[in-house]
Amino acid sequence: MDGQNGSGSICSRPQGTAADGRKKKKKEKEEKIPDRVTLKKEIGLLSACTIIIGNIIGSGIFISPKGVLEHSGSVGLALVVWVLGGCIAALGSLCYAELGVTIPKSGGDYSYVTEIFGGLMGFLLLWSAVLIMYPTTLAVIALTFSSYVLQPVFPNCVPPYMATRMLSATCLLLLTWVNCSSVRMATRIQDVFTVGKLMALGLIIVVGLVQICNGNYEALTPQVAFSMERTPSVGQIALAFLQASFAFSGWNFLNYVTEEVVEPRRNLPRAIYISIPLVTFVYTLTNIAYFSSMSPEELLSSNAVAVTFGEKLLGMFSVIMPISVALSTFGGINGYLFTSSRLCFSGAREGHLPSLLAMIHYKNCTPIPALLCAATIVILCIGETHNLINYVSFINYLSYGVTIAGLLYYRWKKPNLYRPIKVNLLVPVCYLMFWALLLGFSLYSEPVVCGVGLVIMLTGVPVYFLGVHWKEKPKCIYTFIERATYVGQRLCFVVFPQFDPIEIATPSEWTDRCYQ
Repeated sequence: MDGQNGSGSICSRPQGTAADGRKKKKKEKEEKIPDRVTLKKEIGLLSACTIIIGNIIGSGIFISPKGVLEHSGSVGLALVVWVLGGCIAALGSLCYAELGVTIPKSGGDYSYVTEIFGGLMGFLLLWSAVLIMYPTTLAVIALTFSSYVLQPVFPNCVPPYMATRMLSATCLLLLTWVNCSSVRMATRIQDVFTVGKLMALGLIIVVGLVQICNGNYEALTPQVAFSMERTPSVGQIALAFLQASFAFSGWNFLNYVTEEVVEPRRNLPRAIYISIPLVTFVYTLTNIAYFSSMSPEELLSSNAVAVTFGEKLLGMFSVIMPISVALSTFGGINGYLFTSSRLCFSGAREGHLPSLLAMIHYKNCTPIPALLCAATIVILCIGETHNLINYVSFINYLSYGVTIAGLLYYRWKKPNLYRPIKVNLLVPVCYLMFWALLLGFSLYSEPVVCGVGLVIMLTGVPVYFLGVHWKEKPKCIYTFIERATYVGQRLCFVVFPQFDPIEIATPSEWTDRCYQ
């Protein structure tokens, strides 16, 4: 009996070892492949605030003060425009807060307009954004970054053309890799560089307050601040608001990543309530600092206000300013990449873009195909992009108005729908009144620019009917799309979100089964 028991125990040991080995392998596979492949909710309240602040504070506050002053005609009116510009952004963001928690989808304007007005309207916004708006804006910010980084290296001349393009492309590729690797890493970069931006602006504000304490505030006294050599027309004031609005653009970007926000119904509105007033306060104090240290003539003659400010007051430490602007734009590129990729992701999920763009990495859960910035690299190589920005800015403000008008229509269409946040009707009405006046006078002042912007948007109509609405396409087209999607999945190791995985050992096997 003892021998049998001993023999039994000896024989049972290898069986237990084999079972343990299978369990260990199974556990390793489970660690490799998550139970549920979906966008991760890793954006807390702090990261949500830094996404809004980081996207708003880019190169605008370092450049736009010149345009606002030029069109407003006086220091006092320019400061009023800056404060009102923040108030208008706050009204718009309140409307977007209601839409964001009522229609909790990533994609921002596009997702809301598609849900409310249907596919064609949503596709037109998506078409203009993906084709021109985001690639061009990214290219301009990247070029601004490279110009300021290279300025200390080439202090007495313009940085070489190829050097700025190479540095811009390197910066874009680096941040694209970061965003493809980890949502957490991308948001941490955004957190750090947003703090850096606020510190740079804080330096300007502190130096300006020191100037005011030393008695240098003549330009800010009412009798001087509101003195005008010429009275600006309504059209000129509208253009001043457009310049300020450019500096405030980005206030709606958190709505592009709603599905990745932790507790969005609580943190989305909170982030908006914290970020917009903070940015308005910082912008106003920054402009007061500029005017305390620079005459209107000096400000108007400067192409980079912050750099001129630093050269005048910081002496040997003036190099801090171009570095600060470079850091600011670096964070802006990261924010634009992070949010605009989610727009492509949302468009593909709705069937308005190739399905490959709706897929995310099987392990990192990042939308790698949607992050590829090939269009931006092409625009960098073409060169001049500021004219395209002028064309597209009209589309940008048009999309704001259409989206907020959709809020009113949705209230009428679905009055009983549960809305965790419900703003007073005066908020969207006031915003739309200002929006209509602004775009009306802009169209009157710049008919060619606005007209070209509308043409760019309307070119999406035939594309929509051929690519989206037309369902009975030839079989060869579907075969080509399937093969291209299959190749893309193999290259990027991506799958559709909320995929129910099966036990497979390698990413290539995973891709094969996903395709099947």
